Amino acid sequence: MIRRIKLFLLLLAFGVSVLNAQNIEFEEYDLPNGLHVILHQDNSTPIVTVSVLYHVGSKNEPPGRTGFAHFFEHLMFEGSPNLERGEYFTIIQAAGGQLNANTSNDRTYYFQTLPSNQLELGLYMESERMLHALIDSAGIATQKEVVKEEKRLRVDNQPYGSILEVMLRNAYKGTGYEWAPIGSFEDIDAATDQDFKDFYETFYVPNNATLSIAGDINKKETKVLIEAYFGEIKRGTKDIPRPSITAPDIGLEGVAETVFDNIQVPALIEGYRMPPQGTDDYYAMQMLTTLLSGGQSSRFQKVINDEKQMTLAIQAIPLGLEDGGLFINFALPNQGFTVEQVGEEIEAQIERVKTEAIPAREFQKLQNQVENNFISGNSSGQSIAESLANYHVYFGDASLINKEIDRYKKVTPTDIQRVAQKYLVPSNKVVLTYRPKSEQEKPQETPLKKEGGNNR
Repeated sequence: MIRRIKLFLLLLAFGVSVLNAQNIEFEEYDLPNGLHVILHQDNSTPIVTVSVLYHVGSKNEPPGRTGFAHFFEHLMFEGSPNLERGEYFTIIQAAGGQLNANTSNDRTYYFQTLPSNQLELGLYMESERMLHALIDSAGIATQKEVVKEEKRLRVDNQPYGSILEVMLRNAYKGTGYEWAPIGSFEDIDAATDQDFKDFYETFYVPNNATLSIAGDINKKETKVLIEAYFGEIKRGTKDIPRPSITAPDIGLEGVAETVFDNIQVPALIEGYRMPPQGTDDYYAMQMLTTLLSGGQSSRFQKVINDEKQMTLAIQAIPLGLEDGGLFINFALPNQGFTVEQVGEEIEAQIERVKTEAIPAREFQKLQNQVENNFISGNSSGQSIAESLANYHVYFGDASLINKEIDRYKKVTPTDIQRVAQKYLVPSNKVVLTYRPKSEQEKPQETPLKKEGGNNR
C-alpha cells in the first residue's frame, strides 16, 4: 500500500496522472518566420519547461568540420549582447530553474524547467540565443578548451569510451554518421571564427527550430509572449543541408576491429545496422532489444549472465537514428570465460530468436514492458516537451506522443523473428573487441647498423 501511495505522489509531482498518461493534449502552429511552436498545458503543478530543438546534429557537418553541432551546444551558453558571459546558468538557477542541452547525430536540444511564473524569463533566454548569440573569438576559445576537456574525460580517458566513435566509423564509413557528435580536436582547432558564424547562420534559425513548451501555462497568454520574443527574429536565408545516408557495403563477413584500451576487463561489442526511426522494422527491432535485454528476466540476462554466469555485464542497446542506427550488444566476460566464448553464446541466443517461435506468455510480458516504458517515458512535463519536439521533427507528427504505442502493438512475434533474420547477419555486423593495453604486442626493434661497417 505504501509503495502505491508513493507512486501516486510521484506521478502528481510530475504533473501527469495515470489516467491521462496516454492522452496528452497539445496545440501547434507556425510563426511567419518558420518557427514551429508546440504547447502542452498542464496546470496540476506550478512548473513549466521551455525547450528548443534545432534540427542539426553531427550528420549535418561536412568532413573536416566534425564536432561543430556539439561545440555549439556549449557555445550557445556564452551569452548575447544583453547577457554577460557566464550569466546564462546563473540567471536561470537564481530563478529556481534548471537547464541543460544535448547533441546527437540528428539534433541539438536545449531546455529550461522553471517555476511557471518564470515562463517569460525562459522565453527571453531562448530568444536571445536564437536572435543574436555571441559568436566571437573569446567565446570560441573558451569553449574549445571546455569541449576538449569533456572529450578527455568522457572518451579518451574513460574505459571503453571510444566505442561509439569506432563503431560509427566502421558501420557508416563515407556518410554523415561516420563520426560521433563529440568530433575531433583537429577539426575544431582548424576552424575559423567565420566558419562558426556560418554554421550559426545556417542552422540556428527559426525555420530550423521547434519551440516546445509543456506545463503550467495559459495558452493564450503564452502565444502573446512567444510572438513578442520570437516574432521579430528573421527567417534564415541559407540552404539547410539534409544529407541522405545509406548504410555502406561492409562485405559479406562484416567488419572486425581490436582496440587496445586502458582497461582491466576485455569487452565484446557487436553492432548491427538498423533501419531508420519510424519504419515498421524499427519498432520490431526495438521489441527485439527488450526481448534480449529488457530487465532481469530477458534472455541475455537470464541465460548468459545468471544461469551460465559467463558475463559480468551484458546488454543490448538500440541506437535509433533518423536515417539508420545501430543495434549494439555489449558484454564483459566473467572470469574464466573468453570474449570468443561469450560471442558464441550471444550468437546462440540470436539464432534462437531466428529459428524458434516466441512463446505466447513471453511475448505478452514483452508487450507489457514496452507499453510501460512508453508511458513512463512521458511522465513529466520535461519529457513531454522533448517528446513533442522529437515527434514533430523526426516524423512530422507530434500526435505520435499518444499514438506511437499502437505501432509497437502491431508488432507480432513473426515480425520480431523476421527482423532478426534480416538485420542480425554478418554482412550487416561490426564486431569490436576491446582488450587491455598490456596484451598489445610490442613492435620488434630493428637492430641498429654500426656506423662505418656491417651489422653482424
